[in-house]
Amino acid sequence: MDYRIFPPEEILETSVTVPPSKSIAARAMILNHMAGRREFVGDCDDTVVLAAILNAGLPSDGSSVNVGHAGTAMRFLTALCAATAGTDCLLEGSERMHNRPIGHLVGVLRTLGADIEYVGKEGFPPLRIRGRKLAGGSVEIDATESSQYVSALMMVSPLLEAPLTIRLLGNVQSMPYITMTAEMMSRRGAVVDFNRDRIEIDCSAGIKEGDESEADWSAATFWYEIAAVAAGWVTVGGLAEDSLQGDRKVAEIFSHIGVNTEFNGSDAELVPDPDLYGFLNADLTDMPDTVPALAVTCCLIGVPFRFTGVGALHDKECDRIEALRSELAKLGCMLDTENYGTTLVWDGRRVPVTAMPEFDTYGDHRMAMALAPVSVFVPGIVVRNAEVVAKSYPGFWTQLESAGFRLADPSDPLPEIEQ
Repeated sequence: MDYRIFPPEEILETSVTVPPSKSIAARAMILNHMAGRREFVGDCDDTVVLAAILNAGLPSDGSSVNVGHAGTAMRFLTALCAATAGTDCLLEGSERMHNRPIGHLVGVLRTLGADIEYVGKEGFPPLRIRGRKLAGGSVEIDATESSQYVSALMMVSPLLEAPLTIRLLGNVQSMPYITMTAEMMSRRGAVVDFNRDRIEIDCSAGIKEGDESEADWSAATFWYEIAAVAAGWVTVGGLAEDSLQGDRKVAEIFSHIGVNTEFNGSDAELVPDPDLYGFLNADLTDMPDTVPALAVTCCLIGVPFRFTGVGALHDKECDRIEALRSELAKLGCMLDTENYGTTLVWDGRRVPVTAMPEFDTYGDHRMAMALAPVSVFVPGIVVRNAEVVAKSYPGFWTQLESAGFRLADPSDPLPEIEQ
């Protein structure tokens, strides 16, 4: 479905509840599965897929396990299936998933004794996996591509024959997500010794069930964006100030571009602030999911930026760097990349725009949500394939309407402007 979007007619003042963190939920499912739980419930596309697969049980007859677009499920299940003796499956997904690399994770699992074959292109899904008891011991992994490779290895350590030591190579991507995994495993009885480039895990005492749930800071980022561009007030329920999530640092970044955060019990109140930085320089290695919202915000409010550590975004649901460059060009904002595509830059340069923007979303939930607030500055923009938000935030459009935005059919005529 496509939406033509119009902004609120009044000053923005709303309260929203964002979904639970899918990062925490996915980890909890994998760990609780190994602790013996067999019933799971998801609340967005990613966690619904993972819950359905775990509820059905890992197949032993070579049948297909299809994760669709769920990259988290693909990585976590690659390790889980490989380390679960008796599993025999074809792990596959969407066409885009078959173009997202997984070779670094497969390579390390093979050194532990895993039986994994590439069915198509080398280094990419689909994968034929025949599970067996894996060895444990010491491994090395290139952590520059995805922190989920590391988390996947960590979480299957209870299934290994010996304690696991992981040495992280390169500039680690999204370190807070590895810290999240370590903390959740420790709460369940694992002994985790973690420093910057070395993780030692001993699960010889077994692993127990646990339950964690937090509002998703990644989803809240889009309400920070909306508060910034609309200069309005937004209350986000359930955001933890002391969260396990690395994206909680988005509150600090937005304090430089028009939004302050005041925590009030279990709520975070986003308050407009007229003071803006003249230039935003941020290393987003640890929080790449915030890049779409931050880039669009800065372009709308006129704050040039330089975002480093964004190379991993080339291999998300779409190539988010090139997608942002293409779509923001429709607003006349010309973005550049540096350092072999690992840095995204906007120097404030604009070119004239003569057409009402119609934005493509590239099958990417974060692109759709990041582009919707453009309507505050350009009422009547179109966001195509808006249903992709179901991957992480199924209620986004409903909550946007509750905040006063109007969603219309793009075929409806634009309202006449009063002269």
